[in-house]
Amino acid sequence: MFALFDDAGKFHAGRVMSEADASLQVELDSGKRVKVKSANVLLKFEKPAPAALLSEARALADTIDLDLAWEFAPEGEFGFADLARDYFDAKAGTVQQAAALLGLYDAPHYFRRAGKGQFKKAPEETVKAALLGIARKAQQAAQIEAWADELAAGTCPAPIQDQIYKILFKPDKNGPEYKAVVEASKKSHKAPLDLLQSAGAITSPYQFHWKRFLFENFPKGAGFPALTAPEIKDELALSTAQAFSIDDSQTTEIDDALSVQGLGTGTVTFGVHIAAPGLAITPDSAVDKVARDRLSTVYMPGWKLTMLPDDVVQAYTLIAGRDCPAVSIYFTLDEATFEVKSRETKLERVHIAANLRHDKLDGIVTDATLSGEAPADYAFAPELAFTWRLAKHLKAQREVARGKPENFNRPDYNFRLTGERMEAPNGTESVEIGMRARGSSLDLIVAEAMILANSAWGGWLAELGLPGIYRSQASLAPGIKVRMGTKALPHAGMGVAQYTWATSPLRRYVDLVNQWQIIACARHGKTAALVAPFKPKDAQLFSIISGFEAAYAAYNGFQNGIERFWTLRWLQQNDTTELTATVMKEGLVRADDLPLVFKALGCENLPRGSHVKVRITGLDEMTLDVHATLIERLDEKPAEAEAEGDDDDLEAAAAPIALAIDLNDSPSEAEPAAQS
Repeated sequence: MFALFDDAGKFHAGRVMSEADASLQVELDSGKRVKVKSANVLLKFEKPAPAALLSEARALADTIDLDLAWEFAPEGEFGFADLARDYFDAKAGTVQQAAALLGLYDAPHYFRRAGKGQFKKAPEETVKAALLGIARKAQQAAQIEAWADELAAGTCPAPIQDQIYKILFKPDKNGPEYKAVVEASKKSHKAPLDLLQSAGAITSPYQFHWKRFLFENFPKGAGFPALTAPEIKDELALSTAQAFSIDDSQTTEIDDALSVQGLGTGTVTFGVHIAAPGLAITPDSAVDKVARDRLSTVYMPGWKLTMLPDDVVQAYTLIAGRDCPAVSIYFTLDEATFEVKSRETKLERVHIAANLRHDKLDGIVTDATLSGEAPADYAFAPELAFTWRLAKHLKAQREVARGKPENFNRPDYNFRLTGERMEAPNGTESVEIGMRARGSSLDLIVAEAMILANSAWGGWLAELGLPGIYRSQASLAPGIKVRMGTKALPHAGMGVAQYTWATSPLRRYVDLVNQWQIIACARHGKTAALVAPFKPKDAQLFSIISGFEAAYAAYNGFQNGIERFWTLRWLQQNDTTELTATVMKEGLVRADDLPLVFKALGCENLPRGSHVKVRITGLDEMTLDVHATLIERLDEKPAEAEAEGDDDDLEAAAAPIALAIDLNDSPSEAEPAAQS
């Protein structure tokens, strides 16, 4: 005697060797003997042999017309043998009964399982819905196949063209477009980026990086809604100061300016004047909502996406020749010792006498001219000389507090793209990369003035009991990073007791938030906490911090990536194949004269700080990958190694871009999510 039984949803048949009340001993065709519960035995038979039964039953089950079987089936519960007699023959034999069992089991959209060998018809509405789903699934599978064939043949279907950045970086892995790219990559034996390039979906590496950034950060587009700059209604007194700003020539959002009064009297008033959009823009206004959505200006070579529309920026920017509304902080100083005798914040109008441009003055305003060793034939020479001496004094004080000097041993790099433009670059421009030493005289003046103002305002907010958005660093120990929070805590890296960002309200949203708080302090003094826009423990501040940190990291990441693109383009345009570099760790090197970190084969075992010459063997503008090998070591003993604080970040930047597409995905793996 033979038996057909169910084992966890799979059907087996074999010879019955022995039988007890609750179980049977069954020998399979393989010779293996298994113990089967009597409750799992669905059919006992004498012939045909088990293997023949399963083979013949499967073939017959595939011929069953499920629509007809559903019509024949009784309304209540029924057994598979009952259906076999109704569908095949009133004397349905073993093969036909087994075929009915397999057919019923394989059609859950027609028949629901109701127990041992028992089934029940699914409602008509359920059957219709299931059939529609099956038809859609078959249609989708055919569509995926057709799209995959088109891609492999070098043509990109429009639905995939419209979603390439979503497919590559934020995919719906159950979407037909994603599946088609995976399938086409497998068929053509091409990486997804190569596949999409060859199919015309990616027109150029530059556009790929630019559009990817817009997709991830500006999905609704980078344009502004129609906005009008609110007017400042305060009656503001005109300051006696004659202020000057120091920025790059490309700067249009001029946030800050400086003034010096009382030179030669023994007591000098040093002013830091900040553009005052916070006097006009109010929280939750239309302009504020745009600023809070963007959170910061985005910078890149040859272009920028401003936090605020240009018309709004121009209403508040500190442009030369105007009496500009400003939030000013004045420091009364001993002219000889730089001791701060008092400080005062004012809401006022300040005459901006000049917009100085450091890229035009760096070679003119030097330590020699500022110290009197060389003639100083430029505007505001006495004021700049005083602010330079003050800046050196402030920097020395901070270095005592931080426990070691600040080192500016890495240069800054300036990118210049050919031609004037009114729209974003397209990637075909020529690029020039200039090196500029950090810590120049003008840089030092501006940096120390802003640190002084930001630290002083941060302390004032805390003193009056108002929350602000602070940047703090617990110590200079490795791995201790700068944090943003709402409490006035020390910033070890800056060497100050507390530090806010409040000097760039046209460019950073946290600065605008802090300016609102500072304005409340200037207007109301000790009662400011009662009327300030943000109260202690205000949840909005934490939300702003979280959103800002995410956006700022994304914007900086894009800026670093697009500068890396232009650096690779510079190497190609100048036919540069050899570079000198300094070893960092594990084969990672930093170019001496370019903003470029990359892996170089042969440098893995060299000590940190070793000076080497490397050959560029390959560049990939799509993945931003650089291939290089060691030519020779240029020193016998490595230079003193730099701190390793940012190595991980630099290593990540040197790695090729990562895609979210996985060629191991298959339709069968993705389907469960589609059904849920």
